[in-house]
Amino acid sequence: MSGLAGGLEQVLEAYLAEAGIEWEPGARRGEYVVTLPGEKKLKTVASLVAGEGSLSVSAFVIRNPDENHEKFYRYLLRKNLRLPGLAYAIDGSGDVYVAGRLPAAGIDAGYLDQLLGALLDAADSHFNELLAIGFLTSMQKEWDWRVSRGESLRNLEAFRHLLERGPDGASPAGASVATGATGA
Repeated sequence: MSGLAGGLEQVLEAYLAEAGIEWEPGARRGEYVVTLPGEKKLKTVASLVAGEGSLSVSAFVIRNPDENHEKFYRYLLRKNLRLPGLAYAIDGSGDVYVAGRLPAAGIDAGYLDQLLGALLDAADSHFNELLAIGFLTSMQKEWDWRVSRGESLRNLEAFRHLLERGPDGASPAGASVATGATGA
C-alpha cells in the first residue's frame, strides 16, 4: 500500500468510526463497503475505494426498468445536472448506479460527510419516482394480486394514489401524471 492510498484509508476509517457508519472491507484492496440508512429505500449499500490519488464511490440505485425506458433515463440525466461530483450510470444489464471518482487530495471528514450525504440522497430520494416511471405495470399487478387475496399493502402504500382502482375497476387518473415526471 502506498502512502497516498494508506493516508486516504486512514481518513476513511477515522471518518466511518466517528460517524458510526456500518462498514466492512470489500473484495478489492482499499475498498470499504458501507451501509447507509434510507427513507424510501430501506438502505443503500455503497462501495468506497481508496486508490492511488483518488477515491471511487458507487452505490446501486435501482434495477433496469421494465417500461418507459426513455422517460426513466431522461429523468436520471436531468438529475445528473445537480449531483456534486457524482453521476447516475448504468451497467451492462441496464441497472442504475450513482458513481464518482474524486481526487484524494483534500478529502477529509467534512468532505466525506458531504459526499456520502449526496450519494445517499441520489440513491434514495428519487427512488419512488423511478419506481413509478419504470415499474408501474408490475406494481399494479402486485397491488391487484394483494387486494384480491387480502394481503398487506404496506410496502406499496406510498403508491396507493397511483394503484388503487376505483369502484368501476379503472386505474386512477393520477397514474399517467406521475409517470410523466421529468423535472430536474
